[in-house]
Amino acid sequence: MTLTLKHIVPVLNAQWKGEFGDIEIDHISIDSRSLQNGPGTLFFALSGPNNDAHNYIGELLDSGVFNFVVTHIPDEVKGQANFIIVPDVLLALQQFAAWYRDKFHFPVIGITGSNGKTIIKEWLNFLLGPDYNIIRSPKSYNSQVGVPLSVIGINEMHNLGIFEAGISTVAEMERLEPIIRPTIGILTNIGTAHDEGFANIADKIKEKLRLFKRSEVLIYQKNKTIEAFIQSGTKRFSWSFKEEEAEVLLARRTEGEQTIITIKKGAPEFEITIPFRDEASIENAAHCLMVLLFFEYDPNEIKGRMSLLYPVEMRLVVKNGINNSTLIDDSYSSDFQSLKIALDFLENQKQHKKKTLILSDIFQSGLGNEELYSRVSQLVVSNKINRVIGIGPIISAFKNKFVNCSTYETTSEFLAAFPALHFRDETILIKGARQFRFEKIVALLEEKTHETVLEINLNAVSHNLNFFKSKLRPETKMMVMVKAFGYGNGGLEIARLLEHHKVDYLGVAFADEGISLKASGISLPIMVMNPESTSFPSIIQYGLEPEIYSLKGLEAFLKVVSAEKKSAYRIHIKFDTGMHRLGFEEKQLDELIAILRNNPLVTVQSVLSHMATSDDLNHHAFALQQIALFEKMVTLFCTELGIDPILHMLNTSGISNYPEAQFDMVRLGIGLYGISNDASEQKYLENVSTLKSIISQLRTIPAGDSVGYGRRFMAQHDTKIATIPIGYADGISRHWGNGVGYITINGKRAPITGSICMDMLMADVSGISCKEGDPVVIFGLDPTVNEMSKSLKTIPYEILTSISQRVKRVFYRE
Repeated sequence: MTLTLKHIVPVLNAQWKGEFGDIEIDHISIDSRSLQNGPGTLFFALSGPNNDAHNYIGELLDSGVFNFVVTHIPDEVKGQANFIIVPDVLLALQQFAAWYRDKFHFPVIGITGSNGKTIIKEWLNFLLGPDYNIIRSPKSYNSQVGVPLSVIGINEMHNLGIFEAGISTVAEMERLEPIIRPTIGILTNIGTAHDEGFANIADKIKEKLRLFKRSEVLIYQKNKTIEAFIQSGTKRFSWSFKEEEAEVLLARRTEGEQTIITIKKGAPEFEITIPFRDEASIENAAHCLMVLLFFEYDPNEIKGRMSLLYPVEMRLVVKNGINNSTLIDDSYSSDFQSLKIALDFLENQKQHKKKTLILSDIFQSGLGNEELYSRVSQLVVSNKINRVIGIGPIISAFKNKFVNCSTYETTSEFLAAFPALHFRDETILIKGARQFRFEKIVALLEEKTHETVLEINLNAVSHNLNFFKSKLRPETKMMVMVKAFGYGNGGLEIARLLEHHKVDYLGVAFADEGISLKASGISLPIMVMNPESTSFPSIIQYGLEPEIYSLKGLEAFLKVVSAEKKSAYRIHIKFDTGMHRLGFEEKQLDELIAILRNNPLVTVQSVLSHMATSDDLNHHAFALQQIALFEKMVTLFCTELGIDPILHMLNTSGISNYPEAQFDMVRLGIGLYGISNDASEQKYLENVSTLKSIISQLRTIPAGDSVGYGRRFMAQHDTKIATIPIGYADGISRHWGNGVGYITINGKRAPITGSICMDMLMADVSGISCKEGDPVVIFGLDPTVNEMSKSLKTIPYEILTSISQRVKRVFYRE
């Protein structure tokens, strides 16, 4: 959707000071430090008790931002930018988001409650992702600021929204409801978090239910107290394990580390299995199950998808720790209700007899400190915790309530004492409020196995797949290319995700790639695009389907099929329509048809060609010529043989630029991995791959000293140099060195100095606050693969596929 300042000013009923009302706005920002800020940014200058973004307008002007929503114009920037003046910037942000939300008409799931919002949101995104192009709250953006920022992320390609809303006091939901305006509501459990913001539990329930005042249906665990406050016009879709009156009655039993849930009433009876047994996960899974039932999914589909649920980061995540220990990372929040859930999870996940709890001060419990820590002590005893480490001034004051307890006033004090605490052969639950920065503790306790990794965001892969699906006719099939180790991203893991999304075909370059996938359990049909004749027996053994592009290759394959005593084996015939790389030419059709006519050994599953210029509209006429020739050759070929195979010609760029040539199937390649050569399309794709490393060593060199082989960098002044353990053996081009390229450290760019070595590169980090061990981004959001390829005068394919397999791939869902 194209937005200009002229659109926005009347929405906010604002005063306008500026000259360029036709400027297009493509980015909304509240963070002055963001590297995404630029000429198309509209910056909302929020003010809080500790910070006022109006103070950073000058710096933003220097970085190219010229459009601001403000309560006043600071004297030093008057006349230098476009200003939208409002009484309340936060309210203006919310008004804008509500107006923006009103432009879209598709189902929106709104989630609120005390616990489980983020997990349910992420699980629903996974469960519904194969069928919808979903916009959802990033991470836990559920606040008065986070919700509008989430909703503003909607674009024309989305057809389902999932947003969570969190509140801490009365009147807050009234602002969030018109921004989310859910058509489907989910109310998770009502716990003690933020109790101090409400007079009583009734006020808390009523406030949360305000989110659903215009919802078509409300999904919730049956509860008479809650039902007393639900509006009479709202359709109720409740579930329960014990209340017979619920719309859906469930039963459950545990088997090992799994829970089997049976639908007993309200739908055809069937069972699902989830890979969890703790109460919180079971409850969250039940809410997700209800959404799938409401959407009328087939029971078998529900069973398959629910069995693949996974732990969500920023909640309870199990990690390998140092010295044979196991970590349960819940360093995201600290309240009494979630502590009970976490301790229950600890009991289910423990791998050692010894159990340690690292706990910060607990907030938002609604209890006095004496009662609160007495209850915490009771929990610790009942869960048989061997050691308690408390961090914070309040828990330190109640140290005497715990057995075998040590306390520290701050996280820094704990970190200083860490070497003497001897963590080994134990399960450690790390539970802390955000302000204590317990991620530092996690980093210290987590086992360090790799310094350089390529992180693959599977959510982004799903998003990009659905983006391109949205461009296709409903009946058009999709082949996805996973050749070259999934364009460097990992073939098997990507293939498993694509199988979950039910694509029609996978494409690989050589037989060994397909064999590896089949041997690992991939059941999707796999087409081998460049089979060698020596691989034909293995292709048949593993049920792969070869592309045949020459008469010699066809004759060789027919001999192998005959020797293996196979018949009607599926092959794919490739025509050369102008690429002049592989394929049958038009003059060879008669001979090809003669060989295939009434041949019982093979069946033509598909006919394909490859476009040479689909990404370059300067060669539009040539592309149309290719399409026309393909249609001509296909007509003759299929008519003579009396067959109706799958026809396909379009690659990623072709999907976008030549929709009229979709035929029966398209072949998605680089677009799946978040890369487009079209800048207008690129903004709809999500980054999939982030190559990360760390700072191995820091040193400061004086003016006149050099860095690296050949002394290609000479310091003009005292310069701080960081050494990073990644080099050209890992796939980083040497041309990216010597000041051409940069890395990102703590959000700031550091130019690469000197020549890139086989296993290392060096960067100038003068002026950047950093230390040894700090993370480094080689590519991802900054720099992007597109930016690197342009600087290196190559293509993104080469950047991605060059990353060595000695670099560990780490797959995650946000």
